[in-house]
Parts: sequence; structure tokens; C-alpha cells
Amino acid sequence: LPYEFAYAVKDEYTGDDFGHQEIANADGSRTGSYRVVLPDGRTQVVTYTADHYNGYQAEVTYEGEATYQEHTPSYKAPAPSYHAPAPTYHAPAPSYHAPAPTYH
Repeated sequence: LPYEFAYAVKDEYTGDDFGHQEIANADGSRTGSYRVVLPDGRTQVVTYTADHYNGYQAEVTYEGEATYQEHTPSYKAPAPSYHAPAPTYHAPAPSYHAPAPTYH
């Protein structure tokens, strides 16, 4: 069944930027492409064809240059705060008494 579709999303608030378009022919073959902006700033574009003989064939290209922001941790671990507990054990005083001698 032949069909054609396309959509695109570009949301300035979230930074989402992607899209997809495809054309399907009566013989079941399809051609299309999709794209997405990657976290490093490049745009990945996948252009593809698909049919019953060759299967899915894709070409992946990248537009733009990758850029990386310097990592700044948002969490800082607190300094260790271990305090040794006060001893609670007291050695008992000796309680041994030598028995009185007995003679038989």
C-alpha cells in the first residue's frame, strides 16, 4: 500500500530537534530519512532504502562539528565525619579467691 509521511520537531525549550520522512511504493519498497541533533551538537542523518530484495540499506552521515562542554559536577560529597564511639566495655575486677587448704 503506497503512502507518504513526514514530521519534524524543533522545541527550543527542551532542545529537541529531530524529524523523519518516508515514501512507500506499491511494490513494498521504501525510501526515507531521519535526523536527530546529538548531545555533542552534530546532526546525525540516516538516509535509507528498503525493499524485499536488498533489505534495509542505510547511509549515516553527520553534519556540523562535535563540541563538548566541560564537565562540572552538580553534587559534592560531604567530608567524612566519623567519630569513634566512646568505649563501653570495662574489664571486671578479678574475683578469684584461692580455696582454704583442707587436709584429710
